[in-house]
Amino acid sequence: MSEVLAHTLFALSDANRLQMVELLKAGPLSVGEIAAELGLKQPQTSKHLKVLLEAGIVRIEPVANRRIYHLRTEPFQDINRWSQSLEQQMIDRMTRLETYLEQQSANREE
Repeated sequence: MSEVLAHTLFALSDANRLQMVELLKAGPLSVGEIAAELGLKQPQTSKHLKVLLEAGIVRIEPVANRRIYHLRTEPFQDINRWSQSLEQQMIDRMTRLETYLEQQSANREE
């Protein structure tokens, strides 16, 4: 697992940050809007958003004196590729197990 992917998964491991990602799936939001939706204080929300920003999960768009947070898709594409590789490993292992069991069964019948 790459360091970038590990950092992404760590950032998503917190329930508040995961909820923020869920909110941002619907569209960009300001810190205040995110805080209000989740019932968090703005400083706490900003700390969580900083972790998401450092992990590359969100990006900031400055608009006047507000900071609008947007969800980035790239980290989720990385997670998808990683999970697909795990799935393929499991399929390969199950296929080898099935082949082995069929061989064992055929050997017993002889």
